[in-house]
Amino acid sequence: MLNIVIFGAPGSGKGTQSDMIIKKYGLFHISTGDVLRAEMKNGTELGKIAEGYISKGQLVPDELIIDMLAKVLDSNEETKNGVIFDGFPRTIPQAEALVKAGIPIDDVVEIAVPDEVILERMSGRRVHVASGRTYHVKFNPPKVEGVDDVTGEPLIQRPDDKEETVKKRLEVYHTQTEALVGFYQSLVAKGDSKTKYIKIDGVGDVNEVSRRIFDALDR
Repeated sequence: MLNIVIFGAPGSGKGTQSDMIIKKYGLFHISTGDVLRAEMKNGTELGKIAEGYISKGQLVPDELIIDMLAKVLDSNEETKNGVIFDGFPRTIPQAEALVKAGIPIDDVVEIAVPDEVILERMSGRRVHVASGRTYHVKFNPPKVEGVDDVTGEPLIQRPDDKEETVKKRLEVYHTQTEALVGFYQSLVAKGDSKTKYIKIDGVGDVNEVSRRIFDALDR
């Protein structure tokens, strides 16, 4: 079994690499948002408790999320090869709750991409809203600046891709991730965990980045 937590800033390629890891190792993808919605939709006991918090505008407690994750791990046959956690943990209390619940994490993978590269990747994106076609002013420009190749309609820059927004998202990401990396490294240093922390250079061709990740995981 191989349980992985993967970190990556917005625009780092984390989603793409997660998909490639899942395919290679046969892992089950766990999104805390999907698990939470499924429990509420199915009217389970945990789902009803969570719905009570949400209906009051409160955050669902970390311990309740952990109970839901543990239920998925225990009851789902597809998790037998291991899982990759998407969007969890984000905070130290969440990471501590995972440890307390006895859910082992084998590898913590961080896809590291310099902020200036991410800013260039994201702030250069342009989208044709109706079709979802995506361009980039530098790497994949439209034939005519600011215009969709197929329809001739204008392209937009999504609010999340604006430079100031990207900078704020990166700031939040670094604050969260640095604390979590320190948490897992301290567990290993104290001998309380066999979790490996793997930092991967995320700059380059998608397949090359995947090869770096696979090489590190297979050691």
